[in-house]
Amino acid sequence: MKDKPRPQPGDLIEIFRIGYEHWAIYVEDDHVVHLASPSEEFEAGSITSVFSNRAIVKYSRLEDVLHGCSWKVNNKLDGTYLPLPVDKIIQRAKTMINKIVQYSLIDGNCEHFVNDLRYGVPRSQQVEHALMEGAKAAGAVISAMVDSIRPKPVTA
Repeated sequence: MKDKPRPQPGDLIEIFRIGYEHWAIYVEDDHVVHLASPSEEFEAGSITSVFSNRAIVKYSRLEDVLHGCSWKVNNKLDGTYLPLPVDKIIQRAKTMINKIVQYSLIDGNCEHFVNDLRYGVPRSQQVEHALMEGAKAAGAVISAMVDSIRPKPVTA
């Protein structure tokens, strides 16, 4: 964190892992609260957590969560939702530490978790984008299938 300004308590931290983003919420003194797989050797968001339906809320040094990946403060929903007061965000985050929570890639991942702490709204734009792209692809496939079975005009 030498080359970046220190995040402020309540800030969302987006961590750029290979193929996905992991999210944490900055609480104090270079520490964050985030979701991790109950298994110590894997992080939430890893391929193993996709198959797990539980995660543990961890209080960790930001450096330990980064695993050498790049990151940025990303309070991207501030224009859509009013953040809760910082002391309430921190209190809510700290009361979750060491709790085991339901984990779902689609409706309960690390991005849902931190947005719920900051805004009171569990949202994941990562999932929303993936679902939208999947719906577009499915629509294109269905459209192509319908076109292929649609009777063609007979020309003489």
